[in-house]
Amino acid sequence: MGSYRDRRVGTEILREVNKILQRRVRDPRVQDVTITGVRVTGDLSQAIVYYSILSDLASDGKAVQIGLKKATGLIKRELGERLKLYKIPELIFERDSSVQAGEHIDKLLRDLKKEL
Repeated sequence: MGSYRDRRVGTEILREVNKILQRRVRDPRVQDVTITGVRVTGDLSQAIVYYSILSDLASDGKAVQIGLKKATGLIKRELGERLKLYKIPELIFERDSSVQAGEHIDKLLRDLKKEL
């Protein structure tokens, strides 16, 4: 579950990374990326940043992952300036699959409704 501090730091990272991606990162590959969640380890050494994109194409997903990897240094530096932490966690970007799972469930429900 995590401690209060872990959750608070995760929330701050989520808020700031969204702002940084919108205002500071100029890479077109990460233009439509939305940060959906952040999970921080107990010692605050790592932060897994979950993101979603609108496209379902595998090539777009790969391009976004590459763009985020290239922007990690800038994002981490900006976080260092904005957050009052002794050490900024290592950022690991992972695609949030819950959006696709939700869409799949919606499709299944619509198909079921058509059959009835």
